[in-house]
Amino acid sequence: MIRRTHLGLVLAFSMLPLSLGYADVSLPAIFSDHMVLQQDAKVPVWGWADPGEEVRVEIGDQTKTAKAGENGSWSLKLDSLKPGKPTTMKVAGKNEITINDVLVGEVWLGSGQSNMAMTVKRANDYAGEQKKADLPSIRMFKETSGSSPTPAKAGNGEWQVCSADTVGGFSATLFFFGREIHAEANVPVGLINSSVGGTPIEAWIDADAQRADQNLQPFIAASQGRKPVDVATLKANYERALERYQAAAKKAKAEGKPLPRKPRDPVAAQSRKGNVGGLFNGKIAPLIPYAIRGAIWYQGEANSTPEKAKYYQYQLPLLIQDWRKRWGYDFPFAWAQLPNYSGNGRDWPTVREAMLKTLSVPKTGMGINIDIGDTKDIHPKNKQEVGRRLALWALGTVYEAEVAAVSGPLPNGHEVQGDKIVVRFKHAEGLESSGGPLVGFEITGDGENWHPAEAEIDGESVVVSSKKVDQPTAVRYAWTNDPKTNLFNGAGLPATPFRTNP
Repeated sequence: MIRRTHLGLVLAFSMLPLSLGYADVSLPAIFSDHMVLQQDAKVPVWGWADPGEEVRVEIGDQTKTAKAGENGSWSLKLDSLKPGKPTTMKVAGKNEITINDVLVGEVWLGSGQSNMAMTVKRANDYAGEQKKADLPSIRMFKETSGSSPTPAKAGNGEWQVCSADTVGGFSATLFFFGREIHAEANVPVGLINSSVGGTPIEAWIDADAQRADQNLQPFIAASQGRKPVDVATLKANYERALERYQAAAKKAKAEGKPLPRKPRDPVAAQSRKGNVGGLFNGKIAPLIPYAIRGAIWYQGEANSTPEKAKYYQYQLPLLIQDWRKRWGYDFPFAWAQLPNYSGNGRDWPTVREAMLKTLSVPKTGMGINIDIGDTKDIHPKNKQEVGRRLALWALGTVYEAEVAAVSGPLPNGHEVQGDKIVVRFKHAEGLESSGGPLVGFEITGDGENWHPAEAEIDGESVVVSSKKVDQPTAVRYAWTNDPKTNLFNGAGLPATPFRTNP
């Protein structure tokens, strides 16, 4: 067991005013038993102590020291570490903390909303995954802190070693991604899961960074102009609903009938989702600057309303740039593009397009999932393939391994040729139609009236036309919430939805 100050005290110490001081050396929650440290990097270690207290950190054959400043905080960087046998880290000042079973390898952060939070237990073939889960070199830290009005410091959570008993609670997308990295790189993998279901992207970006972005001024103004939540009314309504539920549940139990659904506490849900910047403060800030190789992101569903979707093209790049700035380096970043889903009343194509546009940010990637969603379920269960596709990008780009492809086909320019439009693609080696003629293409002459189009593959291009359009101006593909698609590359990866007239 780790010998360290109780986490509640750590949190308390991190927020104490200077006049009260710090009783013991303490650390953020992520520095705990079973942690994985990033290989080949100057690994930051930080914490709190009495002002002026000298702190010593020992791991392997190196010892580093730092002195706590006037505010009680201290930090240092370890020399580059190499993978090897489990080791210990000792942090000492007036007291000593010993962190056991520490590994060195690759560390990735996973964040977003419910499809990142969704566990292996809820994914396809859980029983089969359990049988393959004896992977002690894969560990996952789940950041369990909530939203916060200001940047939190210590955080909350614990590292778990992957096994049949623990894997069910792991983020499925993050685990299946990490498992591929572990198998190929043959080093320990640490996965940091900081995600919350139902949350919008604006909760995950620092509020000041959003307010400073001119493109987001209308969005911020609209957010600030929304009617404040009447907490008292919500709480009273919930308590009445809970009383009705308890009475109905008692009656159903007595009659041997299924229990009714228990009402959700709207005040708790509002707090969990956070406001603008709230989840960045509560669930990302405590992790900075823990050394990571990169990050993956699965979110967007909560920003698919018509009034929000148009801003995602600015929000996702801002999140990436702001997080990188705060970590101090341009770590690789990839995301899962929203899959097919009915999404009534929502605008998923615009969010998918925003994700496609964000590939202009250096060192980014995207897993295309337009063929593996579920028309009726916003939480598709094939997270194995979502993780694998993101891992193909990471393996092929970050780790420079040989993979079949790092992406599905992406549009790479187009040309109008008479009554046809030729669309060029990259990542298109072996471009093919899966199951009959190409479907999902539409063409327009006036930019408003779209017609189903005939499409034929020509090498790494697709030629699109329609008898109803003599002078075409634009093409779009898979431009509905739940499209039918069948354009793939030779690696079996689907083409992204796109349009040539955004």
